[in-house]
Amino acid sequence: MKQHIVRIVLGLLVSLLFLGHAARLYEIGFITQVDNIIYDARLVVTMPRTVDERIVILDIDEKSLQELGHWPWPRDLMARLIDKLFDKYGIAIVGFDVVFAEADYSSGIRTLEQFAQKELKEVPAFQQAFEQMRSKLDYDGLFAQSLKGRPVVLGYYLNNEAGAKRIAAIPEPVLPKGTFSGRNIGFTVWDGYGGNLPQLLKTAAAAGHFNPYTDPDGIVRRVPMLVEFDGAYYEALSLAMMRTLLGFPKVEPGFPPDRFVHRGYSGLEWLKVGPLVIPVDDTVSALVPYRGSKSSFPYISLADVLAERVPAEKLKGKIALVGTTAAGLQDLRSTPVASVYPGVEVHANVISGMLDGRIKQRPPYMLGAEVILLVVSGVALSILVPMLSALWATAVSAGALAAGVGLSVAVWTQIHTVLPMATGLLTIITLYTLNMAYGYFVESRSKRQFTELFGQYVPPELVDKMAEDPGKYNMEPRAVELTILFSDVRGFTSISEALKPEELREYINEYLTTMSQIIRGGHHGTLDKYIGDAIMAFWGAPVDDAQHARNGVLAGLSMQKECKVLNDKFVARGWPKLKIGVGLNSGNVRVGDMGSQIRRAYTVMGDAVNIASRLEGRTKTYGVGILVGEATRNAVKDIVFREVDRIKVKGKDVAITIFEPIGPDSEVERKVLEELKLWQQTLRAYRAQQWDAVELNLLNLQRINPECELYHLYADRVTEFRRNPPPAGWTGVTVFAEK
Repeated sequence: MKQHIVRIVLGLLVSLLFLGHAARLYEIGFITQVDNIIYDARLVVTMPRTVDERIVILDIDEKSLQELGHWPWPRDLMARLIDKLFDKYGIAIVGFDVVFAEADYSSGIRTLEQFAQKELKEVPAFQQAFEQMRSKLDYDGLFAQSLKGRPVVLGYYLNNEAGAKRIAAIPEPVLPKGTFSGRNIGFTVWDGYGGNLPQLLKTAAAAGHFNPYTDPDGIVRRVPMLVEFDGAYYEALSLAMMRTLLGFPKVEPGFPPDRFVHRGYSGLEWLKVGPLVIPVDDTVSALVPYRGSKSSFPYISLADVLAERVPAEKLKGKIALVGTTAAGLQDLRSTPVASVYPGVEVHANVISGMLDGRIKQRPPYMLGAEVILLVVSGVALSILVPMLSALWATAVSAGALAAGVGLSVAVWTQIHTVLPMATGLLTIITLYTLNMAYGYFVESRSKRQFTELFGQYVPPELVDKMAEDPGKYNMEPRAVELTILFSDVRGFTSISEALKPEELREYINEYLTTMSQIIRGGHHGTLDKYIGDAIMAFWGAPVDDAQHARNGVLAGLSMQKECKVLNDKFVARGWPKLKIGVGLNSGNVRVGDMGSQIRRAYTVMGDAVNIASRLEGRTKTYGVGILVGEATRNAVKDIVFREVDRIKVKGKDVAITIFEPIGPDSEVERKVLEELKLWQQTLRAYRAQQWDAVELNLLNLQRINPECELYHLYADRVTEFRRNPPPAGWTGVTVFAEK
């Protein structure tokens, strides 16, 4: 065991790192994202994929907007809708996933009131007629009257925006201030709201918020059952509808008996509402039990309801939710089952889950269970794996992975509880990888072998630094995140024809030497090779470089800047001017000792390398000096970029966004930033096919920067698109058939 102490200590440190995440001492975003992916996969695999006929979506769809006009509709029409739903169709309950925050004066009542108070104040006939008509013209009053005595639940939203406003009115809290005094519960706290008109709220049976809980990755996986506002607690739309159906039972917070938990545990594990028990997580949210993809509930157009084109049996006794799928009304969400999903159907899924008892549990105590499992598996594997052979270590690690997956699946299916998996699985994988890597790369190599081997391939200035800790490096191909650069001299054939052979040699030698010094000496890059007049280099290997993308971009900018200095020298000697194109891209590639039995080299291969080469070639198309890929741009925070286009390069099906680096934040002038802002607006208009706006913006941009070839390119594109419009579904992506 003594000879393995280093690996055991490293394993325990890795386990401690993951344990800190599991215990919520800090958050590792990658682990959280993996956990979300695993949760989504379990949900999609096990969801029933059936249609729940008990709940219907009354849809404000495109058909309804065409027949009844733009939303919001007049409140007298909404009153007729409520009357039809209850009197003709016998609906059980209606919930609104919309807000009625503003008064409806579309009847002209406000104008008539002004006449009655001013111009026609002394005309008895008008006053009498107006008083007789007033109730019929008060559309809000008609709508409020239609709600009275009926099981109708209004919806409202909450917000936390800066200077959050409080619009209209919201209902009384379902639980008062002080209900949870002394308990540290993770309620979502809100500062403002958008409610309903007081007269509507007064006659409605209840009201509930329709805010989902959106995870950091933008996915809706849960809905807060209770939220905190001004110290009191308010219920969700789905919960308000269930309470209305059940005759308004109290909401009873569910805590485990004190004898079963540690004295300091304050987790709220469920809500009891009459006969229903609703599991909640540490944010007092219910996990949405999605039945399937969109249309897991019957959809009925509101236009058909108002026109009485719907058979009565389709609505009689049903739970109805009024919402919208019309794209223009913007109630679409991203969910585990679909990237574009109607928000109203999220609430329908929660109600369906309440009725069937299908809502999964993720009580706060699962944090403790995860920590205990992680401690046991982490300590056991940290000690055991270093002492086993590679074969047995693989078998034990695979067994631990299988046990972890099996336990999580069993808990999910048998007791309907969510046990986080990502931390445990990643701990096992990391410990295994660490031990295999350490055993091979550290214990099987000597410093002398390392220096001799790397000295053949790596620039000399890096070898000494690497030799200080040879255990961190090896020549074996590995997958790693790097930034790759390609540069090429424009019109090199013409240059070579204009110079004598000895002049050409001096020309290219001075160019390559200058650029190589920028890459290697100035910006710590690894020079891969020369391909004629072209240069290939990369950052991030063999020496790790957390700033590999930034260093690569700065090197490209320096190369362009140095070209101007070289041109002054070349012109003075009567030589042609130099112009280069630079392409940069970051991504996961294979780096290491690769080649043939005849010739080998320390180089990089992979899709990100090919894209970097293609981007260098595309600089000619867009008339820019440098183009970088989206991954490179996202990794650099202190450099200003211009978005150039979305493209598909030859051989690739996925579009990528390409950018031109302008310079460090501190060096870019305000007028350039304003130009970039206008250009970004132009791109949005271009992708929306708003050709007039694009042309107007381009004219302004060309006046600001007449030398920019990019603006002329887009102007030509717009002219062509006016003659030959892009196909349906076009998203602004430029497809290149050539390299």
